[in-house]
Amino acid sequence: MAGTALGALVGVGSTLLADRTRWRREQADRTRQERRDIYVTVLTKYRLAYEAMHAAAVTGRDQGGAVREAAVREAFRASGCDEARETALICAPQEMSDLLEDVYATLRDLQEVFAAGDPPLDSPELQERRLKHAEAIWAARAAMRRDLDRPA
Repeated sequence: MAGTALGALVGVGSTLLADRTRWRREQADRTRQERRDIYVTVLTKYRLAYEAMHAAAVTGRDQGGAVREAAVREAFRASGCDEARETALICAPQEMSDLLEDVYATLRDLQEVFAAGDPPLDSPELQERRLKHAEAIWAARAAMRRDLDRPA
């Protein structure tokens, strides 16, 4: 009788342990997938903002400064990058939030350049700023891959 009770206790204990392990693994997978979705969304929205602002700057190159500035600022607002940024800043680890803020700062810098029309779109100064933005994006992507590859 004692052997049966002990066997039942071991069986129930091992089942509970296996269930707990499976739950932790599933929770870690869900968290990883949520972060992946957030990372993809924020980088996509940043890219959409850049593309829309650049297009507005190109289109508004020959228009008045106020028209170009309004178009660039509206392109930025309409991109949805602020909303995606806020979601990422709330859900991402601090290291990632810092990197995403660096990307955002370079994007805002480009917004100011596109809105002002200075430096010109084909200038080396603008190319340097675009490169700085691209480098910030690449640094964020590398950190995201490290974060998503980290074992739970």
